[in-house]
Amino acid sequence: MDYMPKAKPGKNPAAGAHGGGVRGDQVNRGSRIFEGRFGRMFRALPAAEFTSERLEALAHAMSADPEIDEKDPKKPAAAPETPNHLQDGEENSGISAGYTYFGQFIDHDLTFDPASSLQKRNDPDGLIDFRTPAFDLDCLYGRGPDDQPYMYTADARQFILGDALTESIGGPRKTFDVPRLGERRRAVIGDKRNDENVIVSQLQSVFLQFHNRIAAEQPHLSFIEVQRLVRWHYQYVVLHDYLPKIVGEETMKKIWPGRQHGNVCGNEPKLCFYHFHDNAYMPIEFAAAAYRFGHSMVRPIYRLNTKHADALAGDNAALAGRFFIFAGVQERGLNGFGQFPRHWAIDWSLFFDINGSGKLGGKQRAQPAYKIDTSIVNPLAFLPEFSRPPLAKGTPLRIGDDTLQSKEINHASPNNLAIRNLWRGNSMGLPSGQAVARAMGEEPLKNDDLWVGKAQLDDQGNIDAVKLATVADGCFLDNSPLWYYILAEANAQWAKEVSAKKLKGDAANAVPVTLGTVGGRIVAETFIGLLMADSHSFLNQDPRWKPGHSTAPGGKFTMSELVSYALQL
Repeated sequence: MDYMPKAKPGKNPAAGAHGGGVRGDQVNRGSRIFEGRFGRMFRALPAAEFTSERLEALAHAMSADPEIDEKDPKKPAAAPETPNHLQDGEENSGISAGYTYFGQFIDHDLTFDPASSLQKRNDPDGLIDFRTPAFDLDCLYGRGPDDQPYMYTADARQFILGDALTESIGGPRKTFDVPRLGERRRAVIGDKRNDENVIVSQLQSVFLQFHNRIAAEQPHLSFIEVQRLVRWHYQYVVLHDYLPKIVGEETMKKIWPGRQHGNVCGNEPKLCFYHFHDNAYMPIEFAAAAYRFGHSMVRPIYRLNTKHADALAGDNAALAGRFFIFAGVQERGLNGFGQFPRHWAIDWSLFFDINGSGKLGGKQRAQPAYKIDTSIVNPLAFLPEFSRPPLAKGTPLRIGDDTLQSKEINHASPNNLAIRNLWRGNSMGLPSGQAVARAMGEEPLKNDDLWVGKAQLDDQGNIDAVKLATVADGCFLDNSPLWYYILAEANAQWAKEVSAKKLKGDAANAVPVTLGTVGGRIVAETFIGLLMADSHSFLNQDPRWKPGHSTAPGGKFTMSELVSYALQL
């Protein structure tokens, strides 16, 4: 029987406003987990409830640091990349920018929930994960060549690729766009979200080419056998390259000290919180909070390749051939869901450490990701998908006239990513970060360690952030939204190391940042648990298996090797 509960004062607006009841309003927190559904790691913990106004205040504080000074349009939008320039204070010396978008690619492989709402309470047991909770690349393969033959070649062994891409000056880069059809040039791929921006779109194409090269070099293998090899290489990179970079080696050793030994028999990982009855599930604490740490890693601008002339980036010469991740003017940002200029080919050595680019400076450097902290860059406060349409590409890029990004706010579907994250956590009834820490047997962060801002020191040697106590009348002290808390934990861990080593200036800002105990545990246990639960993963079918397509010494295989092999670099 449908019913409409009375609205609570100050709650997220318009709950159930489209008619009908609010499905899942009475969340059964102790319910059993079923295959293909979202579930909870900490089912007994109460929800931390906040009003939408207070969540908006926190979101605006987290996205309050603009990369462009509207009061001084001539001020450089980004630090100039001189030959000696290695990194800025906001940049994470331990993680290259490409891993931000590899993380996005992983997310699209694991989760897809088209039914949940930002503004109503959702019951995880009533949410179907339309992506299998496994590292099986269904975002790449879709439903396969039998059901989606238009994605594959006539022999059903390889993917069809899109247009060849080039640089502004010079020839092609062995890179291709994804295939596109129709007047709107929408991508024909296994998951439309992998066309959300130019970077993840070209990363999707890298995996298409990785599959195609294995298929071409081993013609005796069937499609299913090629697919299995591609999946295992991907799983290996997730486990041995991406995950340690994000959660840190210390957390990895606590959970699985012998993972490098290969055989999991008698050497099982120690999963304290990710448990399931019969089939794997997707934890809400992971999907709606912990795994959204990557939003803080997004840079405001990126260099796609070194051949772009300054004029191509717009009127602000300090961009020097770099592009905003999102912009309100066509072809000034790396906005997705449509065809981009063919000369925007990505030089992947600027996103991963390929051929030593991780040690270079200036325009040749592998651009670092931004640090995992309690701030998101300004373009993410004006998501183009939820803002006004971008203006024509001939529109001048003037900082003061709103053409860079739309500032219109749709309260039913806000364009500020921090608001969307906080609202979603609230609608899912997530517990507070402090409650999860206590449930893990950890001491929660002290209120003095809760900051909003960047994990870096300013010119005076102070942390470039404000105390959480100053936001929304201190209502989040001792009771912080889980997504915020996980970012604050990473920030506090960085600050503790800087203080313990008495570092200052560039030395302090160069300290790498990883997830802390709570965030690292949730992410690592979910990843490892899903791999262990998948009977088709390499950990279950051949745990001593090693990648066969590595040119690195000692058989090392990371995203750098995967990209290099796919594109024959």
